[in-house]
Amino acid sequence: MSFQVALSGLSAASTDLQVTSNNIANANTVGFKSSRSEFADVFSGDANGIGNGVRLTDVRQAFTQGNVEITGRQLDLAVSGDGFFIVNDGAGLLYSRAGAFGMDADGFVRNAVGERLQVYPPVGDGNFNTGALTDLRILTETAPPSASTAVAMNINLPADATIPGVAPFDPSDPQSFNHSTSTVIFDSLGVAHTATYYFSKDASGWNVNTTIDGNVVGSAQPFQFGANGTISIPTNGTLTFGAWNPGNGAEPLDVRLNLSRTTQFGSTFAVNSINPDGQAAGRLRNIEVDQTGTIFARFSNGESQALGKVALANFSNPEGLTKVSDTSFQESFSSGVPQRGEAGESNFGLIQSGALESSNVDLTEQLVKMITAQRQFQANAQVISTMDTVTQTIINIR
Repeated sequence: MSFQVALSGLSAASTDLQVTSNNIANANTVGFKSSRSEFADVFSGDANGIGNGVRLTDVRQAFTQGNVEITGRQLDLAVSGDGFFIVNDGAGLLYSRAGAFGMDADGFVRNAVGERLQVYPPVGDGNFNTGALTDLRILTETAPPSASTAVAMNINLPADATIPGVAPFDPSDPQSFNHSTSTVIFDSLGVAHTATYYFSKDASGWNVNTTIDGNVVGSAQPFQFGANGTISIPTNGTLTFGAWNPGNGAEPLDVRLNLSRTTQFGSTFAVNSINPDGQAAGRLRNIEVDQTGTIFARFSNGESQALGKVALANFSNPEGLTKVSDTSFQESFSSGVPQRGEAGESNFGLIQSGALESSNVDLTEQLVKMITAQRQFQANAQVISTMDTVTQTIINIR
């Protein structure tokens, strides 16, 4: 019987060494969670109470936070706090703390073993459908252009301006207007055009003419100021000139001029701000992920587009998860069902982009455990050697 007891001890020590060596081997594995062996004695149930050795009861993983190391790579993600990334391996959903993701040839964001990152899809207005999951796919390489429809202008026209000495208005004759200013606008194909606005004083107030690429658009539009120096006519400060055809296949441009913030103070002409809408086509520059997991595509024209929001999951008992692949886990009866959520909400941590969570293995602790397991193995081997000597002694009795 003592041989069997010592053999169970050898097996336990060997298992302990195996678990410890696996921890040491993964000391630099991103998102790895260390394990420990748990044992219990084998009780025979006889009257004298002597046990029958030891057995392995569990290999328990420690889901403590690993250090977050900065990498600077845009699709490297780390969860600071509770929560698991949700990935899809093609057969179902898995859960992982390893956030080393990259794009494949089809634009899908996945880890090194092909598991695709799951996100909540956008539904517009900065919101996301948190009731659905989808693969994160980055296909947008160009932001489409949008045609200009309005120019918001904040200028000051001098209150003591005089009526121009030349009439009618001629954009090539500076004597036919008081002041002018220009801005860039875009047609529906993203082609840039120069819009110039000419301001002329008359007996009742002011007029504004406009040209696009040197072509006069519409006719002069009148506007007036009140005694306090702000726009009084039109009441909303918006003027329209009519449509202009760029002649390049784009839709006609009909750009309104918003002068609601324009003033008539003092004797100085000043341009405080000119803000046209519309934009040219933009090339994808980078992908950014904020702390809440919202993924943005940033374009060269200044536009940003939300591609999705990283979905996180948590479990009532993470230690009950079943390990199924490289640093990925699967739900089990012991872990409970996954509770999905968003970074920064409820019991979920924040997401840090350009960083990875390192292994939580403490090498010093593991080396001490290795020495302890080695001594345990040696002691049980000595028990077998001792029992062999005793057996030989008994056999040699005459």
